[in-house]
Amino acid sequence: WTALKRRAAELGVRVMGDMPIYVNHASADVWANPVLFKLDGRMRPAAVAGGPPDYFSSTGQLWGNPVYDWERARETGYEWWLRRVEHNLALFDAVRIDHFRGLVAYWEVPAGEKTALNGRWVEAPAGDFFGRLRERLGAPALVAEDLGIITDDVREIMERFGFPGMKVLLFAFGPDFAAHPYNPANYTRNCVAYTGTHDNNTARGWFEGEATAEEKQSLFQFLGREVGAEEVPCELIRKLMMSTADTVIFPMQDVLALGAEARMNTPSTVEGNWRWRLPPGLPAAEMISRIREMTTVWGRA
Repeated sequence: WTALKRRAAELGVRVMGDMPIYVNHASADVWANPVLFKLDGRMRPAAVAGGPPDYFSSTGQLWGNPVYDWERARETGYEWWLRRVEHNLALFDAVRIDHFRGLVAYWEVPAGEKTALNGRWVEAPAGDFFGRLRERLGAPALVAEDLGIITDDVREIMERFGFPGMKVLLFAFGPDFAAHPYNPANYTRNCVAYTGTHDNNTARGWFEGEATAEEKQSLFQFLGREVGAEEVPCELIRKLMMSTADTVIFPMQDVLALGAEARMNTPSTVEGNWRWRLPPGLPAAEMISRIREMTTVWGRA
């Protein structure tokens, strides 16, 4: 990995890692640090992590990971957390914290529940923790995955510590497009903009199988013309390149204009995910040239 990362740096490529907020109950982390988690007398989770109902799931997401005991973490000076972030930043140039809002307030579900509907919000000492993190690491290159239900307390922490959030263009289309925070016209500079992420369909797959007539009309108005499914990904990439977002990321599936068959992951499912592989010989020279041209024209080289 070190050799690969060094070669990427020589080519001017920065690598962003993804740090899941929770760990597995069967992990070495829980085994070695049981006091940092809400466990019962038999070392089983007393409560588990999840997410409330949102765009991805009407019953919420029940992840099943043990939740953290933040008061005990505070007593230890957050040492386990600090070392975890420090290690990730040694592996990558920047790190996206998955489910960032869970470090401010998290959805706690009683153990044994079948869905996440009966969970509740529990506050975490975010200001204190990130203040300690800044003392230790300075201004770490962290990106907040702030999709879903984001409240003022989460925004305040992000602004206070300067963490960029995420904008997913595919989520913006619909009747409220003009005012939608994921509309490029409403971006702030300090954000990372995506056509889509690993958790939603490809741009073409969305257009062909998920987009409503109203969403398609919103898309056409945004582009200024009607386009076919094969054109949608490139047009969305172009629009993101033109935006004020400091960083723009688009999946290789969108570069290749692939459909739903190339989707990476479907949340709350365990079968058929993370199987897509880049076909040999792709991307083609024409695609590379197109991306290079957009990168140059819009100053993202």
